[in-house]
Amino acid sequence: MDMTGEHTIAAPREAVWAALNDVEVLKLCIPGCEEIEQTSPTTMEAKVVQKIGPVKAKFSGAIELQNIDAPNSYTIQGEGNGGVAGFAKGGADVSLEETPEGTILRYEAHAQIGGKLARLGSRLIDATAKKLAAKFFDNFQEHLNGPEQPEEG
Repeated sequence: MDMTGEHTIAAPREAVWAALNDVEVLKLCIPGCEEIEQTSPTTMEAKVVQKIGPVKAKFSGAIELQNIDAPNSYTIQGEGNGGVAGFAKGGADVSLEETPEGTILRYEAHAQIGGKLARLGSRLIDATAKKLAAKFFDNFQEHLNGPEQPEEG
């Protein structure tokens, strides 16, 4: 599974970078995240509960940050085990670009899954991954900028 995306966040690049590297912010923003702990300057461990179609699983995983070029970009590599539900592993290249509107966050992610999850079908997995990514970025944007205000008109 491959996924790319781009989000404009109304905050300076340094603030976005700091938030992406703050485990408390990540815990609030990652859908289903029960706990996340920094184990070294470049590694974290997390427990995340997700429901994908009929399968609900609790994943325990490790995340490593590589190719760090602060505050411009890094690569996230991770692997999670969901017991009988299966496993997921993959990574994402993340880059931040300063713009007059704030910061453009771009990502290119790839993942592999196995076990029961792999039997659910790629359309369900892809749709769920896109939904979870959108939820993360909504949460992240709201954390940095407050709730979106409805446009008056």
